[in-house]
Amino acid sequence: MDNYLPQEIETKWYEHWESKKYFSPDNQNADKTYTIVIPPPTVTGSLHIGHALVNTLQDVLIRWKRMQGFKTLWLPGTDHAGIATQMVVERKLRAEGIEREELGQEKFVEEIWKWKEQSGSTIFRQLRRLGASCDWERERFTLDEGLSRAVKKSFVDLYNEGLIYRGEYIINWCPHDKTALSDLEVDHEDREGSLTYIAYPLENGEGELVVATTRPETMLGDTAVAVNPDDPRFSQYIGQNVVLPLVDRVIPIIADEFVETEFGTGAVKVTPAHDPNDFQMGQRHDLPSINIFTENAEINEIFPPLQGKDRFEARKQIVEMLKEAGVFRKADKHPHSVGQCQRCKTIVEPRLSTQWFCKMSDMAKASVEAVNDGRLRFVPESQTKVFFEWMNNIQDWCLSRQLWWGHRIPAWFCDDCGHINVSEELAVTTCSKCQSASLTQENDVLDTWFSSGLFPFSTMGWPDKTEDLGNFYPNSSLITGYDILFFWVARMVMMGIKLTGEVPFPEVFLHGLVRDENGEKMSKTKGNVIDPLDIVEKYGADAMRFTLTSLTVMGRDIKLPEKIIEGNRNFINKIWNATRFTLSHIERLGEALPVEKVEPGLFDRWILNRLKQAVFDVNRYLADYRFNEAAKATYAFVWHEFCDWYLEIIKPMLFGKLEDKQQAASLSVLFHVLEQSLRLLHPMMPFVTEELWQQLPGAGETIMLSPFPDALETDIEPAGDAEQLIELINVVRNIRGENGIKPNRKIDIICVSNQTALNDNISDFQEIIKALAGVQKIDLSVGIDNKEGLAGGVGSGFEVYIDLAENIDVAQETSRLEKEKAKLLAKQEQINRKLNNEEFLAKAPEKVVAKNRAELAEIDTKIEKIDKNLKALSAT
Repeated sequence: MDNYLPQEIETKWYEHWESKKYFSPDNQNADKTYTIVIPPPTVTGSLHIGHALVNTLQDVLIRWKRMQGFKTLWLPGTDHAGIATQMVVERKLRAEGIEREELGQEKFVEEIWKWKEQSGSTIFRQLRRLGASCDWERERFTLDEGLSRAVKKSFVDLYNEGLIYRGEYIINWCPHDKTALSDLEVDHEDREGSLTYIAYPLENGEGELVVATTRPETMLGDTAVAVNPDDPRFSQYIGQNVVLPLVDRVIPIIADEFVETEFGTGAVKVTPAHDPNDFQMGQRHDLPSINIFTENAEINEIFPPLQGKDRFEARKQIVEMLKEAGVFRKADKHPHSVGQCQRCKTIVEPRLSTQWFCKMSDMAKASVEAVNDGRLRFVPESQTKVFFEWMNNIQDWCLSRQLWWGHRIPAWFCDDCGHINVSEELAVTTCSKCQSASLTQENDVLDTWFSSGLFPFSTMGWPDKTEDLGNFYPNSSLITGYDILFFWVARMVMMGIKLTGEVPFPEVFLHGLVRDENGEKMSKTKGNVIDPLDIVEKYGADAMRFTLTSLTVMGRDIKLPEKIIEGNRNFINKIWNATRFTLSHIERLGEALPVEKVEPGLFDRWILNRLKQAVFDVNRYLADYRFNEAAKATYAFVWHEFCDWYLEIIKPMLFGKLEDKQQAASLSVLFHVLEQSLRLLHPMMPFVTEELWQQLPGAGETIMLSPFPDALETDIEPAGDAEQLIELINVVRNIRGENGIKPNRKIDIICVSNQTALNDNISDFQEIIKALAGVQKIDLSVGIDNKEGLAGGVGSGFEVYIDLAENIDVAQETSRLEKEKAKLLAKQEQINRKLNNEEFLAKAPEKVVAKNRAELAEIDTKIEKIDKNLKALSAT
């Protein structure tokens, strides 16, 4: 076997797997299935570290279940990503000197489809590089024919049931993208603003009311001034009128409990067309709504002096005009929350608009019931509370988007009678109410998340009763990030229950976000973005996959230092070399017998027992989505117990006399444990395990179809004699390290124990102990009267001692320890000065203070050990 070169083996094996259709389950004998649908990446996307994480975790589960004998379907798909895709193609055309308006909607959509065919599969090529075992033959796209049909069917059904309606409402409007946005598509940021105080003269000329606002330009659309009915300062004004400055419109003074008496003066302007709270107030008091902005957020014809001015420029000029009119009172600095379009960062404009909405309250209640009665479970459990908060405070969903790319709303307006015709038909030609042929189709498209919300069942052929739908829906699990719990997960749950009568998946695992090694969010401006494809190129896909799996701790974000990836590449090298070691001995000694046909020795039985423990642990951890624990269990077993201990222990036997029974037993156990370890690792490291497994004698068609190891907890024996001997070796190694005994120096040890079985084992296996602990001679004793001049250690049922004078240069070691102690004392004093400094404690970040305290505790422990060793040396 040559050295491990991931780039060579990974492409080879993926092409082989895909060509053999190992990822594509049929519908025969599908009584035991396991299904996951991929969180569909946008068609514009390329692989980032978040994709690498979620797809690694999904693939770990899919490969694990496939090896357990399930018919596994991991269904891939991409999302058409309305705004994002339209922006990408608009930029491309603009670079060519073409504006989308010049093309018109139909031609522009054709251009997007062309772009999609050329560039839309980039991320799936990259996922193959990662090892994702998706069924590419079932790949779907949220705008393909089948999913489009499902979208129309669900829209029409919900409309006919009265859940989808068209109405006027305040929505978030992006002036840059010129489309409505859902609340979830708006990011809020605290900014320093200004609170402007404006005097509104009373209509009767007997005074004024001063209102405070952060947006003075919207006063042009005011239709009332509101005060709290319980505020005694304004009770005499309720029912009177004021004159709106600059516009001279007479508007009423109303009382509404929504008004906060502590804000500004306690009197507020009411602009129903440009503030969601004012809109609700306007509905309660039957106020008119006056729109003052164009779709570009410029002043419209309502106020000719500023018509065409941008909203922010208009704000400045309004303030100047108020000053000139003598009604400006003051402006105070005022921090407030500003909403921005999540995609383009433009400040959104609350805007009164006619949109399509879906009533959500009943669907939300059904989703909450599904959790409460156990049909749906969130992992970690803490996310259940977050889900309930969303569901209990849900608003009607604004479905329409003013875009050209997406699922066009299947509605046609009758130009004669105004009736809205909603239909699944490709085109409606006659009004169902008046039979007029003069119809106009709705131009708006549906929110991208509408089609994504149908993904678990629309991809299986719904609304038709297909074999895939019968066999693979509901899905078995959902793996995704907690950041799209409401964006996607909640909508799938609500739509699934409503349209299919079933929860789309019984379990949802919500993982954290990947951050840099300091816990900072990755961003191009910070220069801390980790490109997963760079990592794969440098260390191989298996190293990255294992790293992401090992760092996925339930309920936490992930810190990703490159040194951990490098360490896991070393782990792969360790497995590679262990396989080379095993194969070299099979080649030299002959075929390894089945493990059940040999009589294993003490350490053979120990490693077989440890294998059972590892297998049991990995299975239960994966079942509970404890990915990090599963990786930790395999790492600890394969590297430490199998490679570091068992391989070293059996080397003397493998190189001993030929035809020795113990040699044959150890060879058989070695081969068995290696082969099972490769299976155990396969879901996390598919490429290297396939490569190595295929090198083993008797390997089958593919490791991914070989049974995953299984073990019962009752099969695992408690720690026994072998563990005691390993502990003894560790105690000797610790004594050597603490006393500066060079690795190549053989030492004499005294083992003190009154356990007959242990003493017998020490005698029987003394050659192994000597080899692994660097020991020349072992004296067994039941007790020592004088321990002066001895360095010792304690284990389970034994003590170990060495004579320092015989094994080290006492004067040299004393000098070394005293110098080391002096350095530690200086460092100890330095840290104590910091921790006793009140200014440092007040100003330093909490993690810095904690780090200093942890370092001080470590230094104290080291000094304590040095003092103990110096005392022993002084007695020699």
